[in-house]
Amino acid sequence: MNQDECREQLGRLMVEEEAALSELSALLDREHGFLTENDVVALEGVSQERQYCVARIFRVDEERRALCTQVGYPLDPKGLEQLLLWCDPKGTLAPTWAKCSATALRCRSLNDRNGVLVGARLKHVQERLGTLIAGRREPATYGPRGIYSQGTAGRVLATEA
Repeated sequence: MNQDECREQLGRLMVEEEAALSELSALLDREHGFLTENDVVALEGVSQERQYCVARIFRVDEERRALCTQVGYPLDPKGLEQLLLWCDPKGTLAPTWAKCSATALRCRSLNDRNGVLVGARLKHVQERLGTLIAGRREPATYGPRGIYSQGTAGRVLATEA
């Protein structure tokens, strides 16, 4: 593969990845809205769309990795940087790569925001469940014969007043 073919293919992959990341960004915004509204049905739908979008991003990443391997560069960020310098010495792909990187950072930020909201809600539910369960538990004690005694809730202790 020559430099021009590599640059063309890498440019196509960057455009595809940026489009998928932009779509993911919009989906993460919608997801946040559904989380704040407690719209479980809509949340399930957007979650499925998000999974498809992430799968597209992984596919593009795999193609980029295959391109690095095909041309003989390592699969790490330094290898991608070397690939870019080799196939695009004039830096024509730099703006596309910068836009792609910025969109990926935005997606990470939005995903973290949604994760914090989900974590807070989960903690709240766990605390409520803990309160409900703890209120129904009776302390385990031993009876006079060394076995667990039954709880005293609802039992008559004395018949005389």
